[in-house]
Amino acid sequence: MKQVIRIGTRESQLAVWQAMQVKELLAGQNVAAELVYIKSEGDIDLKTPLYEMGVQGIFTRSLDIALLNNRIDIAVHSMKDVPTQLPPGIVPAAALKRASWKDLLVYKGDWQELSSQLGYADGQWANPLTPDSYRDYSPLTIATSSIRRKAQWLHRYPHHNIDNLRGNVNTRLAKVASSNWNGAIFAAAGLERIDLRPEQSVELDWMLPAPAQGAIMVVCREEDTAIAGICQAFNDADTALCTKIERDFLRALLGGCSTPISALAEVKNGQVDFQGNILSIDGQQKASIEKTIARDAASGAGNLFAKELLANGGQAIADSIQKTGTAH
Repeated sequence: MKQVIRIGTRESQLAVWQAMQVKELLAGQNVAAELVYIKSEGDIDLKTPLYEMGVQGIFTRSLDIALLNNRIDIAVHSMKDVPTQLPPGIVPAAALKRASWKDLLVYKGDWQELSSQLGYADGQWANPLTPDSYRDYSPLTIATSSIRRKAQWLHRYPHHNIDNLRGNVNTRLAKVASSNWNGAIFAAAGLERIDLRPEQSVELDWMLPAPAQGAIMVVCREEDTAIAGICQAFNDADTALCTKIERDFLRALLGGCSTPISALAEVKNGQVDFQGNILSIDGQQKASIEKTIARDAASGAGNLFAKELLANGGQAIADSIQKTGTAH
C-alpha cells in the first residue's frame, strides 16, 4: 500500500503512546503512517466533572469529525471513551490486545495507617467494612471524576468523601501531589503504559472496571475496506469479544459516563466469565450479576446479561437515576 495512513489522536502523552503503538503495528506490515493531532472537547474543559458534562463521545467526537471529513484515515481511542453506538460511516477496524483492566489507588501519607482504614492486609482486601468497623476512623477524602468509581467507593466506604479530579493522567498526578486528598483513583493501564505508575499505589481488586477499560480501539471509515483489512491483522479476537460483551451490556442498560455501570468479561479455558453491576449514585444501592458462558455462544451475551440484571434489581436503580436526572 503506497498511501501513508494518517492516524488521528488526541495530544495527551497517553493518547500519543496509544497511537504510536498502532503506527508500529502498521510499520510491521510495511505500511507507512503519520500522526495527526486533534483536540477533543474533553481536553478543553478540564474542570467540569465528566458525569456533569453528560455528553457521550466528548473524547472521540472531534476525531470522528476529522475522520468523516477525510482529514485522517483512522482514529485511535481508549475504548472505554468510545460511545457504544458509532456515528454512521465509522466502523471498528481493530481491538488491540487488552492491558490491565484494573483501577488503582494512588495514595498519600502513611500506608500502614491508611491500609488499616481501608481493610487491606498481606496483599489482600478484606470484605467490605461494617458501620461498626469504621466508626472510630476519620473519613478519608478520595478524588475521582468517574461516577462509577465514586459509587463503588462509597458503597464500600460510605463514610468517606469524594472530590472531583479532571485532566490527563499527568495533570491528575500533579494535582494529587499538591492536594490534601488521601488518594485518587486511576486506571492502571493508563499509568503503566507511559511508565507513570507511582510506587505509592495499590490495585483495587474489588472494584469492577468500566466496560472496555484497558482496551484500545482503532476505527476507520466504513468504505475504507483496504485499511480495515490491514488493521484486522492486529485485531485481538479475545479482546474484541470481551469488550463487545461489556459494551453491549452497557448499551442495553442505557448507560454512559453519567451512570455507574461496570462490566468485565474474561476468556478462561474456552469459556467467558462475566461480572457486571449498576449502583445508585450515592453507592447505597447495588445490583450485580455473574455468569459463565461458552466462548462460542458468548457473542450476544451482553444484552442477555443486562436484561437479567434489570429484572433483578437493576431496573429500580436505573429508574431512580433517570428520575433524579442528575449525577449529584
